[in-house]
Amino acid sequence: MGQKTHPTGFRIGIIEPWVSTWFANKKKYAEFIAEDAKIRKFVKKKLYTAGVSRINIARKAQNVNITVVTAKPGIVVGRGGQGIDDLRVAVQNLINNKNVSIDVVEVARIDVDAQLVAENIALQLEKRIAFRRAMKQAMQRTMRAGVQGIKVMVSGRLGGAEIARSEWAKEGRIPLQTLRADVQYGFAEADTVMGKIGVKVWVFKGDLMPGEKADQNIKTKKATNKDNARFTNRRKRNEEAQEDKAQA
Repeated sequence: MGQKTHPTGFRIGIIEPWVSTWFANKKKYAEFIAEDAKIRKFVKKKLYTAGVSRINIARKAQNVNITVVTAKPGIVVGRGGQGIDDLRVAVQNLINNKNVSIDVVEVARIDVDAQLVAENIALQLEKRIAFRRAMKQAMQRTMRAGVQGIKVMVSGRLGGAEIARSEWAKEGRIPLQTLRADVQYGFAEADTVMGKIGVKVWVFKGDLMPGEKADQNIKTKKATNKDNARFTNRRKRNEEAQEDKAQA
């Protein structure tokens, strides 16, 4: 049988960047890998409704910088920056490290992000929408966004059938074995009454020329911890104004 390799892992260091960027000696290496996995699992679960595409982690000395790439930065940042402050404290407690900073970056085009497309299909399947319809609509939206190809596969008890099966649909082209092809992969699971249904999505954005890197699909402006200082100041001013009103 044909064995499939992960499209992102296959291209890392060639056209795709690493999602974790740090250097460690032998003693710390395994610890950092486990910690990164722990952080990603925790943040993804906490911010699932915000449409998190990926979580990048960078380390320098004792500092841990987490960049959350999300479709809905407003949900992550929260009112007056409260959400991002709570998240930072939660991560600090999780890994017992006080030097944690969190940046929030917005996804530029949601319909082109394979992970978000997969999660959107999974959400529709949980709402009992027919799987073929959910797949077709997602593919049409993605193709309209200007990509060169998309493939969607769903597996599980489709339509409530007693025997699990896999169904897939494809539009355009998906050159999985071409290293310079910018192919993005996403996976999500739908928790239905009948059990879990897995959703896999491959999105082909186009071939890259030598030296070019894959499009990261993010907006340039970041909502960083420094930016959150003004949200915090605004929140304090609002609280002070409410106290003044209460006293009056």
